Amino acid sequence: MTAPDAVPSRIWQEATHSASSVVELLDVMWDHARNATKGMTAPGSTSQLRLMYVVDGEDGIRMRTVCHRLASAAPTVTRMCDRLQAIGFLERIPSPDSGREITLRLTPTGKEHLQRIREQRDTMLHRAIDSMPPTERRALAQGLAGLQTQLNSAHGEEPEHHVPGSHSAA
Repeated sequence: MTAPDAVPSRIWQEATHSASSVVELLDVMWDHARNATKGMTAPGSTSQLRLMYVVDGEDGIRMRTVCHRLASAAPTVTRMCDRLQAIGFLERIPSPDSGREITLRLTPTGKEHLQRIREQRDTMLHRAIDSMPPTERRALAQGLAGLQTQLNSAHGEEPEHHVPGSHSAA
């Protein structure tokens, strides 16, 4: 006979393990999608791509906010911005509020690159999700929405604010 707390704990552990495994698999798939778009000069690292996701999520974001969201030091983010600007994916603009601060914005080329990656990623996900029974798809949608809400609140973000890398399906 199991203790009442043992079942929820086991479910929690299984859910955590499953989520971690899916995240690792998705990381590999996203890296594959990113590498498959290299018909043109593309960011060389996942860190640069994450920076692009953050900037895309909030056009005109301040450099120090990007540092906070990526949990990276300013010199590291500056070097990534240098590389992205050099290949035409990012532009730096003086802040309208303060001449000392810099805001970041993706260029049309940077946005196009992210769109291609997202399209490839979405195609992979669509194929996998489409093969699931409808009840599992509904459960997945509900579970992911709840997980996103909890992750956003753990990072002090508003529920409607997209996490880096998320986007609205058009």
